[in-house]
Amino acid sequence: MSAAALTSGAYGSRPRPALGRAAVLSGLVHLCLLGVLFFGVRFQSNPPETVTVELWETPPPPPPPVLEEKPLPKPAPPPEPEPQVKKPDIVVPEKPKPKPKPEPKRDLAFEKKLREQAALEEKKIDEQRKDRELRELIARQQAAARDKALATWIDKIRAKIRGNIILQQDIPGNPEAIFDVTVLPTGDLLTVRKRKSSGHAAYDDAVERAIMKSSPLPQPDDRALFQRQLELKFRPQDR
Repeated sequence: MSAAALTSGAYGSRPRPALGRAAVLSGLVHLCLLGVLFFGVRFQSNPPETVTVELWETPPPPPPPVLEEKPLPKPAPPPEPEPQVKKPDIVVPEKPKPKPKPEPKRDLAFEKKLREQAALEEKKIDEQRKDRELRELIARQQAAARDKALATWIDKIRAKIRGNIILQQDIPGNPEAIFDVTVLPTGDLLTVRKRKSSGHAAYDDAVERAIMKSSPLPQPDDRALFQRQLELKFRPQDR
């Protein structure tokens, strides 16, 4: 074999592997382009997907743990009472009973004297009571007699004064006039003072003039009844 033939044979067969790799790479590139186009067109044509969101409520809190009631411990039994030691009864010896004293002899004479004294005392008290009642009765009777005699003396004085009253006009109604007079033991008037008016000056003046005109006034039958100060009352219709 010639050198040229060897050279061409050695260098003429080597470019084949390079072409094969290029063809493979080209095919892979085309496949990738096709895949990109395919998926890109598909992504463009599909409508947007709807996203559904579910809302969940917060779960309720867990129930509180149930506490188991522990059984109460049984009360301890009360301690047994200590046995009481019975004390022996103390025997108190009985005191000897005193012998009854003999009853004293009654003093009959002394008892009689006491009864007589009690009777005398009771009689004395009764007599004092009767004497007191009698004195009170006498005092009441004397006071009544004195009041009656004094009233009789005053009536005599008023009667004499009424006889000297001279009125120029009639007085309506029956008003009362009161005068205080001072009398001497001889019956002569010392002073005349009007204490209460009858309400009619004419009647008051007529009575005062009559009192002055009646001096000396009548004297009491019993000189012990004489009073220096007298109160005299007059009414127009008195008789």
